[in-house]
Amino acid sequence: MKKALVFLSLLVVVAGFVFIPQSSLSGITNPKDTLKELKPEKIHTEKAQWVSRIITGYHYRKMKFNDSTSAVMFNAYLKSLDNSKLYFLKSDIDDFKQYRYYLDDDLKYGKVDAAYVIFNRFRKRFLNRIDKNLKIIEKGFDFTKNDTYQTDRDKATWSASEKDLDKTWFKILKNQYLGLKLAKKKDADILKTLKRRFANYKKNISQYTSEDVFQTYMNALSETYDPHTNYFSPISSDNFKIRMSKSLEGIGALLGTENDYTIIREIRPGGPAFKSKGLHPNDKVIAVAQGDKKEFVDVVGWRIDEVVQLIRGPKGTVVRLKVIPHDASTDGEPKVVRMVRDKIKLEEQKASKKVIKVSHNNKAYKIGVINIPSFYLDFDAYQKKQKDYASTSNDTRRLIKELQAENVDGILIDLRYNGGGSLKEAIDLTGLFIKTGPVVQVRGSDGKIDELKDKDESQVYTGPLGVLVNRYSASASEIFSGAIQDYKRGIIIGEQTYGKGSVQNVINLARFISDKKKAGQLNLTLAKYYRITGSSTQNKGVTPDIKMPSPYTSNEVGESAQPSALPWDEIKSSSFATTDHVNGKLIKKLQQYFGQRLKTDDDLQNLLSDIKEIKAERKNTVVSLNEAKRRAEKAKWDKKRKERKERDKKLKKDEKRDVFLQNGGHILSEMIRVNAKQ
Repeated sequence: MKKALVFLSLLVVVAGFVFIPQSSLSGITNPKDTLKELKPEKIHTEKAQWVSRIITGYHYRKMKFNDSTSAVMFNAYLKSLDNSKLYFLKSDIDDFKQYRYYLDDDLKYGKVDAAYVIFNRFRKRFLNRIDKNLKIIEKGFDFTKNDTYQTDRDKATWSASEKDLDKTWFKILKNQYLGLKLAKKKDADILKTLKRRFANYKKNISQYTSEDVFQTYMNALSETYDPHTNYFSPISSDNFKIRMSKSLEGIGALLGTENDYTIIREIRPGGPAFKSKGLHPNDKVIAVAQGDKKEFVDVVGWRIDEVVQLIRGPKGTVVRLKVIPHDASTDGEPKVVRMVRDKIKLEEQKASKKVIKVSHNNKAYKIGVINIPSFYLDFDAYQKKQKDYASTSNDTRRLIKELQAENVDGILIDLRYNGGGSLKEAIDLTGLFIKTGPVVQVRGSDGKIDELKDKDESQVYTGPLGVLVNRYSASASEIFSGAIQDYKRGIIIGEQTYGKGSVQNVINLARFISDKKKAGQLNLTLAKYYRITGSSTQNKGVTPDIKMPSPYTSNEVGESAQPSALPWDEIKSSSFATTDHVNGKLIKKLQQYFGQRLKTDDDLQNLLSDIKEIKAERKNTVVSLNEAKRRAEKAKWDKKRKERKERDKKLKKDEKRDVFLQNGGHILSEMIRVNAKQ
C-alpha cells in the first residue's frame, strides 16, 4: 500500500487545475420514467471500501471520517445532484436525513445504498418537473408584467411544496424564454430550442449507469477533503481518453460544469483556444457549430463528454463556440469564437520574448518581456541527457541572453494565465535569478518537510526584474513568484494569484481491486507547498507588491472560492539570504508612484471604469421579466461594451491594449530610476 502512495519526485507535474468529470446530474431525465431504478453493483462494495480507506488514511488533511464528516459528505452529494434546489422538496430532504450521520459507517463496509435511494428520488422529481416545464412553455408568457427573478440560487431553501417550486420554475422558464427572445430568436425557434434542450435531458438519463452514480457519490466524499481529490470512473479515466484520442484533435481547453453550463476551466498554452485570444477561464459555452456555415447546436444542460465530442474533430477543421464571457452576466451578449482544431505543439507552448519601449520621466527605457505560458519540460530528452532539451528554464536562459544583447534596461517575466507545470522547472527558473538556496518547501501527509533547492551558483541575469501575475497564475507560477519575492530579487506586479498550493498523485485502483477493468483511479492530495519564509501558497496565493485593479474577488475566482479548500498555514522558515534588489522603502515608493498613475493615466482610468461596470453587471442577480425593461437594460450594457471595443480599436499596437503589461513596464522603469539615484 505504501509503495502505491509513494511521495512525488521533483518531476511531479503541478498544473493549477485538474479536469474533473461532470458531477452535477441536474439536467437529466426520462419523461415517463421507464428506466429501471439504478442499484449498486457488487464491484462498488469493494471500490467504496478502498476509496474511503485510501482517502481517510493517506490524504494530506488528517481529518477523521466520522459523523461530522458524514454530514458534510451528505450535503455535498445533495448539492452535486440538485445544486440550485430546483428538484427535491423539503420533504425529500427530511426523508434523506436518516442517512446524514451514517455514511461513514456504511462506507467502512462498502455499503453505498443511500447514494442510489437518493439518486432515484432525484430522477423521479426531475421527470415530473420536465413534464410540467414542457406544458408551461407551450402556454407562453406575458412579458408586460413587472415581475422579477433572482438568478442567484446560493441562498435558496428547499421548497415546501410542489406549488412553491412551480412558481420558481415558472420564472426560470420565463427568464430563459426572454433571454432567447432578446437574442433575436423567433418564438417558433425559441420553442424548438427549449424543447430540444429538454429532449437532451431525457436522453442523458438513459446514459447514466450505476457507475455514474457511484462516481458522483465518491466525489462527494473526496471533495469533502479538498477540491483536487477526485475519483475517476473507468470510462472517465481510460475509455473516454482512448475514444477521444483516435484521429481527433481539440482546441486545447479543459472543461468543467457549473449548473447547466459547460465552463472553460483552463486554456492550454499552444492550443487553438490559446492562440485565438477569444476564450478565457470561466467563459460559459452555450452552443457549438461545425465549420463556418453549419448552425449552432445549443449545449446548455448537456453532459460534458457530449460537449467535448462536439468540440473535438479532425485536425484542420473549423469549430465555432458561442460563449457568454467570463466578465458578463448570464444575460450578457454571447460572442462567437472561431478556431481551427489542432494538436497542442510543444514549440507553441514555449517561452517567448519581445521588447517594449517605455517613455518614463522624460527618458526612454527598453524593457524585455519574457512570456511563459507554462512550466514545461521535454521529459524524454531530459532523461536521455540530451543537450539543450526543451524546458522553461533552458529556453528562458537563451531568451535572457538575447535580450541582454539588445541592451534592455530590465526584464519582466509574464506569468499571467500560467496554471503551473513542472516543479523542477519552477526551481530551475528561480535559479536563473539567484545565486543558490532553497526555493520551496514541501510537507507530506506524514508531516515530513523536504526543502527543494537551487544548487547552481551561477546567475544568468542580475539586473532589474519584475514578475507579472494575475488571478489565474497558479501552482508552479506561485512557487517562482513567491521565491523571487522572498529573496527580494524582483518586484511582483498584478493581481493576487490563484492560491493552489497542494500536490496530487494519481493512484490506479487496479492495484487493489479484483476486477482491474472496473477499477478506475483516484487523484489524491498528498502534500502541500510552502514558501521559504514558511508561508503556504495554498488558499492565499502570492500577494503582489504592486496590486493592479481586478474585476475579481478571492471568493469568486481562485482556491479560496472552493468551500473545501485546504487552509493557509505556516511552517518554520528556511535559512536563506535575501538580495538588496528590493526593500520596503522601494516598494512603498513604487506603490505611491502607481497610486498617482491610477489617478492620471487614461488607460488605467478606463480599466477602473470597465471593472466598475463589470462588477455592477455581475452583482445584479435580480433580473426583470418585463420585456421592455429588459431590452432597455440590455441596450445600456450593449452600448457600454461597444464603447469599450471602439476605444480599444483606436489603439494601434497590441501591447498598448495590454494595460497590465504597459504599467508593468512603467513600474519597472520607475524601480530602475529610483535605484539609480541611490
